[in-house]
Amino acid sequence: MNTTAHLSDRLPDHPATTTTDDRALRRMQFGWYINDWANAAFSATVLTVFLGPYLTSVARNAADAAGDVHPLGLSVRAGSFFPYTVSFSVLISVAVMLLTGTVADRTGRHKELMCGFAYVGAVATMGMFLLDGDRYLLGGALLVVANIAYAVSVALSYAYLPGLASPDERDAVSSKGWAYGYAGGGLLLVVNLALFEGHDALGLSSGTAVRICLASAGLWWALFTIVPMLRLPSRAGATPERAAPVPDRPTAGSLRELARTLRSMRDHPLTLLYLGAFLCYNDGIQTVVSQASLYGSEELGMDQTSLVAAVLLVQIVAIGGALLLGRIARRYGAKRTILGSLVGWVVTVGLGYLMPAHRPAWFFALACMIGLVLGGSQALSRSLFSHLIPAGREAEYFAVYKVSDRGTSWMGPLVFGLAYQITGSYRSAIISLLVFFVIGFTVLATVPVRRAVEAVGNPVPERL
Repeated sequence: MNTTAHLSDRLPDHPATTTTDDRALRRMQFGWYINDWANAAFSATVLTVFLGPYLTSVARNAADAAGDVHPLGLSVRAGSFFPYTVSFSVLISVAVMLLTGTVADRTGRHKELMCGFAYVGAVATMGMFLLDGDRYLLGGALLVVANIAYAVSVALSYAYLPGLASPDERDAVSSKGWAYGYAGGGLLLVVNLALFEGHDALGLSSGTAVRICLASAGLWWALFTIVPMLRLPSRAGATPERAAPVPDRPTAGSLRELARTLRSMRDHPLTLLYLGAFLCYNDGIQTVVSQASLYGSEELGMDQTSLVAAVLLVQIVAIGGALLLGRIARRYGAKRTILGSLVGWVVTVGLGYLMPAHRPAWFFALACMIGLVLGGSQALSRSLFSHLIPAGREAEYFAVYKVSDRGTSWMGPLVFGLAYQITGSYRSAIISLLVFFVIGFTVLATVPVRRAVEAVGNPVPERL
């Protein structure tokens, strides 16, 4: 019996079978939610809060008299090292995600690959405990490995969504997954905030406390990944019977399959149009999230305690924001709700640019605004894209989608880093991100999503 079938595929005249299927589906959904709970610790604790300011301080310890470091013989401002490293990791992860997604769809080993990359990322994150002194190159290397592993693991987890909910339920399931993620990331941040605040009483330096917080995210990630390992099936997607595993030379075969998939994407121009809009506006979202602590500490004069408290506030508000926007989408459709959230992002970035320094209350208000639009815009973008994927190609298409999602953006950090490199001002860097939201909004507004769903042969939900 295929327990990943949609609710609409079940037989109404077999109530016992339906009950069994419902229980199995809820079990898998919970495992999928906990996967978000597990990996959100890396996004929140490492990328969003602690690593940016800490790695920047480590790079400054290694900087020359001009304030530059020289990774791979290149002269880079110490303040730009972290965003540049994030961009570099994503450029590499693009190829890894595409190839891994193709291997997963070809062999049906989505869970094994997803959890394998999760544990690689978790170990690299735990290794950040060793980051001290002037070891900025070690920090950069661990960030690259962890961010690539995170990107691949999350892309593979997204491929499960079409098989976990019927078309009309997908927005709600996706939103609930994001809410679990923010709850998990927020809970660990509470613990880390208590640790950081009490580091003197514990006989720890602030640097040691930060390194413990970084390592705790890897441990959290590793422990909770056990749940999806036990509850999710090996193959993701709505049509697990699509392709039999190929035992001989699977990688070489997957390379050919990947090339064919990339060529076949041209047959679905409306899906590509939506993907282009998402890659643009979500790059802006992810850059705001990943660089917020750096902006708060360097430009607004926020201390580490205020930064952690603000990000924790984002996590808490984002739980309600994801669920609220999910309910709004049920009435008005995902596309219009996403467009409304992008208007909110433009206002938020503009206010961030104008915000006075050394005013924690204003910074916390900005955190609330980010949380309100953050979870919902991402959850609905994920669920809307799931309708636009040809059946059986979930991991491959979500690998492309994941190029710009939860800490894996590259255009935004590059623009952010260049703006700072040129102007020396983080305010100029943050306002430069408006272009991503404006272009993304404009392109998304032109996408006929109902026609795009029909074009790939998927059932059309009642509201889009």
